[in-house]
Amino acid sequence: MTLSVAVLMDPIGAIKIAKDSSFAMLLEAQRRGHSLHYFEQGDLALRDGAPWARIATLEVREDAQRWFTLNTPRWRDLRELDVVLMRKDPPVDAQFIYDTMVLEVAQHEGVTVVNDPRSLRDCNEKLFALAFPQCIAPTMVARDAGELRRFAAEHGEVVLKPLDGMGGRGIFRVKAGDSNLNSMLETLLAGDSHGQGRQLAIAQKYIPEITAGDKRILVIDGEPVPYALARIPQGNEFRGNLAAGGRGEGVPLSDRDRWIVAQVAPELRRRGLLFVGLDVIGDYLTEINVTSPTCIRELDAQFGLNIAGQLFDVIEHAIGKRNA
Repeated sequence: MTLSVAVLMDPIGAIKIAKDSSFAMLLEAQRRGHSLHYFEQGDLALRDGAPWARIATLEVREDAQRWFTLNTPRWRDLRELDVVLMRKDPPVDAQFIYDTMVLEVAQHEGVTVVNDPRSLRDCNEKLFALAFPQCIAPTMVARDAGELRRFAAEHGEVVLKPLDGMGGRGIFRVKAGDSNLNSMLETLLAGDSHGQGRQLAIAQKYIPEITAGDKRILVIDGEPVPYALARIPQGNEFRGNLAAGGRGEGVPLSDRDRWIVAQVAPELRRRGLLFVGLDVIGDYLTEINVTSPTCIRELDAQFGLNIAGQLFDVIEHAIGKRNA
């Protein structure tokens, strides 16, 4: 089966191929003989209700100096494609939402979009985890600074996050009564720390097991990759995110990790979320990453895996079954 596979991503010229999961997917698709196509966020359009994009054909190679070749882009009807990999990084802002609406039109016309556009809109990566209360640490989401302060006082030490961040940006660890707490809340809530802010923030009870790593578990069509990447904080940094300087170390999944996946998997399948990254600290699920999960390249390198190959097995099987 030969497919036309397009990717919507951030500029390919700025990626680091040794760590880029979208690049791993493109290499695998090309290896299988699929044609590659590329476009960015500004290239989408609707013409009389039909989904279009300014698309360039693409070639990729495992070369740290010249890892891609793009041909001249041209406007095409997205319905000519078989697969679109939606790999635009957060923030999930208004423009991201509009993009999913265009891609949903393509999906309705028979294009396979990974992940499902409606679920990309519905499943905030911080809030979606709260749909599984049996898996999470004590958590509060609010705009009210007083409620968040009370939550911190109840649990002694908490982690504060924005709802639209990635890569560890905007995350604070704070103890109840800390003189910086009000300032942190002002920043996150975009308002007065003594009253109600203009935007929601999330507070989670601090999980000391973060010192052993924030584990990224990749899940493909509800099935976990058997190893996770534990992103371990370095020095005085409490964040394990690789973008914040964390060190990545592959580890086998624990029984608790597999239990968490089993709790989440049916809902992932129901929502058409084929490729997802669960973040687990200690015994607790902290986030469900659905937009552009990473760590394929690191796990492939450490354990001789082909995670993108597993994903394309699922994609090809689904398209073959639908066509049959």
